[in-house]
Amino acid sequence: MKYYLITIAFIATILLSCKNSKNNKTDNVITSDTIADNTEIQTKVNQYVKVNLTTDTSKLSESDKKIIPVLIKVAQIMDDIFWKDAFAEDKDIFLKKLNNKYERQYALINYGPWDRLDDNKPFIKGYGEKPKGANYYPVDMTEEEFNNLKDTNKTSWYTLIRRDKDKKLKVVWYHQAYKEQIEKAAKLLQQAAELADDEGFKKYLNLRAEALLTDNYLKSDLAWMDMKTNTLDFVVGPIENYEDALYGYKAAHSAQILVKDKEWSKKLNKYASLLPEMQKMLPCDKKYKQEPANANADLNAYDVIYYAGDANAGSKNIAINLPNDPRVHAKKGSRKLQLKNVMKAKFDNMVVPISNILIDKNQRKNISFKAFFENTMFHEVAHGLGIKYVVGSNEKIKVRDALKENYSKLEEGKADILGLFLITKLHEQGEFSDEDLMDNYVTFMASIFRSIRFGAASSHGIANMIRFNFFLEKGAFTKNPETGTYKVNFERMKQASNELAGLILKIQGDGDYDAAKKLVEEKGNINNDLAKDLKRIEKANIPVDIIFNQGKDVLGL
Repeated sequence: MKYYLITIAFIATILLSCKNSKNNKTDNVITSDTIADNTEIQTKVNQYVKVNLTTDTSKLSESDKKIIPVLIKVAQIMDDIFWKDAFAEDKDIFLKKLNNKYERQYALINYGPWDRLDDNKPFIKGYGEKPKGANYYPVDMTEEEFNNLKDTNKTSWYTLIRRDKDKKLKVVWYHQAYKEQIEKAAKLLQQAAELADDEGFKKYLNLRAEALLTDNYLKSDLAWMDMKTNTLDFVVGPIENYEDALYGYKAAHSAQILVKDKEWSKKLNKYASLLPEMQKMLPCDKKYKQEPANANADLNAYDVIYYAGDANAGSKNIAINLPNDPRVHAKKGSRKLQLKNVMKAKFDNMVVPISNILIDKNQRKNISFKAFFENTMFHEVAHGLGIKYVVGSNEKIKVRDALKENYSKLEEGKADILGLFLITKLHEQGEFSDEDLMDNYVTFMASIFRSIRFGAASSHGIANMIRFNFFLEKGAFTKNPETGTYKVNFERMKQASNELAGLILKIQGDGDYDAAKKLVEEKGNINNDLAKDLKRIEKANIPVDIIFNQGKDVLGL
């Protein structure tokens, strides 16, 4: 889920106006006054700090070095397809209309004319509200039309909804809609497989090529979980469903090329075996933790050397939890990928500077990269805990389907809060006896401010707003009115974390759409006081997120 794989100018007005609007038609007319104020757009571009995506290439075999340029070509195809996922207008025609270099830069960052860090508001005049369903559904489609469509594949992760010649809805598979690009990507994956010297990676690449051509990803997902000895890795295809804010059904095309840090990975893997026991300890009613947690989950650390498509749009992920298919979870578990180089870049450029403004002076010593890494790692572990199917339903109804567009918001919130719960339990069991647990709590608090800035268009942003408001109600922190800094109350934050975790697990287990919607609407917002604090961060020119210098030249290949 992505992965997880999460605002800026004028934040005070942005998120207070967040609404569950319908899928509206967009007016894609560029007028003579399209070019916005140069300073405003430049400020938006400057919200992102540029980082080189590199790694120690000496860890790569000669075969891996030959494969990387091929994988970059596949990633670029996924990038082009994601433009089609996100935006109905032709990418090249759209970009040619933009004469302002900053508008063009910002459009490339956002994959269209809507600001992903500003509640998807248009930053180019002539464009209306972004359709909730992106380009997965007709913009004029009604809910009644969708409900009346008699095709079981309409909710598939890998289909588009289009109109036929009679203007009636129809289902189109991705491999049909993007036939030429998919076939080219599949051939490149097969070419990469021929070059691979790791048998597991070779098998995965071939099966992933087949999956792109058929939209059947189960075999390739299982093969990906079976890979153990590869140094080079490639997450590619339709992966996460965040782009579909209408129903949360459709997966977006994405790609990330990764290099495993085998030494760090060895340190992490021992925690996977603890998952079944951790499941039993969850702070909720027994019926919401009855599903067994798979002990085969892989915990690994990586350097990322290329981002494309959904992974590269707006805020960037610093960890990945895949596959998303519950059938794979049941058979193989899941793999949690910690993206170490990008994580460190975000910590240095955002978490530390934010802490120097908003965290109590006496608690700044508790801000540490080790704690940030652990919090992120156990966030991904926590995605594998809890419940995947609604409790007590006669049919096996997925929680994802029951909560619809609110699923990702609650799932990211669950993973954050349960990650902290797991770290606390491991401390109590003596696993981290040489560390100060307060580091994890204070760093967690600082990270809330970082992630809230991703905005209401981000599931991670909403999840952090909910958590901040819940913590505020429970007294998990205090704010000094003179310095404007926040101080963590350890015991109250621990108790509040358990209560919020229990609430989210109950909503998920019950498949309670109305309760999920209520939680998002009541807690997923920014109050005036917090908005002022975020404005202080903005005035300090602390970046919201990162963009990349990436590719063969950056790697020296």
